Amino acid sequence: MIALTAAEIAAATHGTRSGIAPEHVVTGPVVTDSREVLPGGLFVALPGEHVDGHDFAAGAVAAGAALVLAARELPGLPCVVVPDVERALGDLAREVLVRLREAAAVPGGSGLQVVGITGSVGKTTTKDVLAQICGTAGPTVAPVRSFNNEIGLPLTVLRADEQTRFLVLEMGASGPGHLTYLTDIAPPDVAVVLVVGQAHLGGFGGGVDGVARAKAEIVAGLVPGGTAVLNGDDPRVRAMSAVAPGRVVLFGAAPDAEVRVEDVRLDAVGRASFRLVHVVGRERHERDVELRLVGEHHVHNALAAAAAALSVGLDLDEVATGLSAADALSPHRMHVVDRADGVTVVDDSYNANPDSMRAALKALAVIAGRERRSVAVLGEMLELGDEHRTAHDAIGRLVVRLNIGLTVVVGEGARAIRDGANHEGSWGDEVVLVDDVQSAAAFLADELRPGDVVLVKSSYGAGLWQLGDRLVAGDA
Repeated sequence: MIALTAAEIAAATHGTRSGIAPEHVVTGPVVTDSREVLPGGLFVALPGEHVDGHDFAAGAVAAGAALVLAARELPGLPCVVVPDVERALGDLAREVLVRLREAAAVPGGSGLQVVGITGSVGKTTTKDVLAQICGTAGPTVAPVRSFNNEIGLPLTVLRADEQTRFLVLEMGASGPGHLTYLTDIAPPDVAVVLVVGQAHLGGFGGGVDGVARAKAEIVAGLVPGGTAVLNGDDPRVRAMSAVAPGRVVLFGAAPDAEVRVEDVRLDAVGRASFRLVHVVGRERHERDVELRLVGEHHVHNALAAAAAALSVGLDLDEVATGLSAADALSPHRMHVVDRADGVTVVDDSYNANPDSMRAALKALAVIAGRERRSVAVLGEMLELGDEHRTAHDAIGRLVVRLNIGLTVVVGEGARAIRDGANHEGSWGDEVVLVDDVQSAAAFLADELRPGDVVLVKSSYGAGLWQLGDRLVAGDA
């Protein structure tokens, strides 16, 4: 974080100083985990369901924290006391970004640009790819893991400093108003909307159209004259151009897309190559790209990242080179490992919704081909509301249509996957239902054989990421 005095932090957060002089300066990073405190930093004492950050404040100060952002006075500790710690964190991030933008606008400033990314699927991969492209052109800050909510986004903003040229933010929403809150903290110069799908349907109301209305908040939250980068192949996303305050850039396969993809090809392990096309007026520019990411669905994510990078001023050569060099950075996202015993593990267990589940299963079928057995280990997709059973049933039917060799359904919440497969025509032992992660691990330890390609996929809360770790390590 940029250096701020205790008085400035109190003013930004509408808080009151306690046990600290107004001129005392905070120079270190902002953290919510006392184990991550560095000397001179700010510890944010968030209350939680199971632990209360205030209980760790003394340890944070002992580790070097210069200040604690707290909801109550902590005798003997340097604090700024605020009514709501979470909201105060957002207020602080907003103030810091305002200051950074002011500094960036002066002659010799960094020219900071903020990119916000949302969508029902692909946010984290697109964020990772865009950050790698931008990182070749200047200092870039992007979220670690999937820091995309009311806590993670401010923490990411607060990592930026006067040298930051690109601030790439992932913006998630599980209900109306969430993106409005995030864009109020960090209004993007460029807003990217990937796709409107069935993620978190239970929280939006109004089905997929409700999701679309909520995702459009990121476009409405752009800075005046900001650029909306929209998926031209998704009618609901394309329609968001109506609320854009400035320029609209479409990406996709549509003929009117400014940034589009042609001649997509997949190699034997599911990595895509394609022609990246950028149309500027009547001029057409193109470059060849070979992705390192596994799965044809990543072409869409790469195209979105390309459109965003072009919108912040990078040229087509920089973008194409960056796309071809980009790696998968976040764990449990199409992480492919060839084990010594001949089993290939595709760990995509970080999260799941119907769209990403379909994409992962199609990738599994491509990687396995006709020579190897495909094994899908599937858990529950959460937050689907009234669509829960129908969505899981449809995945089971897709498993049969893709001719997946063996499907292991984990947990009662995912039972409808097995039912859908049975209704579609599966029989015998092609689809197995097991109780939990431990049962799945025991079953796979006996069942997997050299040459198998095994996909692990579920929502994070279903816990299959633990099985993914074990499979990668060869413990299952």
